Amino acid sequence: MKGVVYNGKEALFRDDLPVPSPCAAQSRVRVSYGGVCSTDREVLKGYRPDFRGVMGHEFVGVVESSSDPAWVGKTVVGELNAGCGRCLYCRTGREKHCPDRKVMGMAGKDGCFAEYLVVETRLLHPVPPGLPMADALWTEPLAAALEVPRQVHIDPGTCIAVIGDGRLAYLCASVLHLYGVDLTVVGKHASKLERFAGLGKTALIPEPEGEGAFSDTYEVVVEASGSPSGLELASRLVRRQGTIVLKSTYAGRATVDMSQFVVNEVTIVGSRCGPFGPALRLLEKGLIKLPPTEFYRLEEQKAAFDSRSFKAGFCIGGPE
Repeated sequence: MKGVVYNGKEALFRDDLPVPSPCAAQSRVRVSYGGVCSTDREVLKGYRPDFRGVMGHEFVGVVESSSDPAWVGKTVVGELNAGCGRCLYCRTGREKHCPDRKVMGMAGKDGCFAEYLVVETRLLHPVPPGLPMADALWTEPLAAALEVPRQVHIDPGTCIAVIGDGRLAYLCASVLHLYGVDLTVVGKHASKLERFAGLGKTALIPEPEGEGAFSDTYEVVVEASGSPSGLELASRLVRRQGTIVLKSTYAGRATVDMSQFVVNEVTIVGSRCGPFGPALRLLEKGLIKLPPTEFYRLEEQKAAFDSRSFKAGFCIGGPE
């Protein structure tokens, strides 16, 4: 089969990969679309130095064979963290924190940038009838955005800032907008911030970023810039006894004065994968406005990873 494989240095197109065979409690999915995430690009920069294999974790496809025959023929999306099922975290509903988990396209498990994918059947979610596959492809990143209100109480009157002007920041802002909060999106690119019109106010990060560049502060700051500099900016925007929600993952380290978080009694919350069911319901109801996705063939993997479009992906088995 065809696929895009990370060899430790770069992403290579292959057309000689074996079709994966599902084990007990697994399903084989014929992949229709795969979405390129910022995390995939960070893998290429060394974010997951031990990973080797098929890349990608955002997908939508059709179940071809399954441990549960009821899934066969269904259009599905699927979660990326497969825990051991035995440890404390798996037994208490925290499978995504299992120390021995396998992560699709990142740790010990081939991903979705291929014609076929094997995934644990329990991690599948049916795509609602009528929801286009290309829209369902946004389920995983939208679920990550929905994790923010699961972790932090969002009062409709809360003053919130989202740092970043990319895809994840857009989805976080879209979710928070539904709560009626006083929202400000802070980004580096005026052209990208135009996409946030209707979700809240926007503010451009001054160049260079200097102390006192912003006069406004916020009770909650969601850092979704994908850059190590985002945490330092968040530390300047958050109010005393406020909360910073960290969404960014990247190959690198942030440098920040941690003592200010102690003195100002700031709460820092790490946040990543979220609930697929609510994400699918929001997409089904059309409550999230989705920018267009720019699709590529698997053979065009370099162009897909280099794409400057708002969202890039692979058209693998779906209609062109």
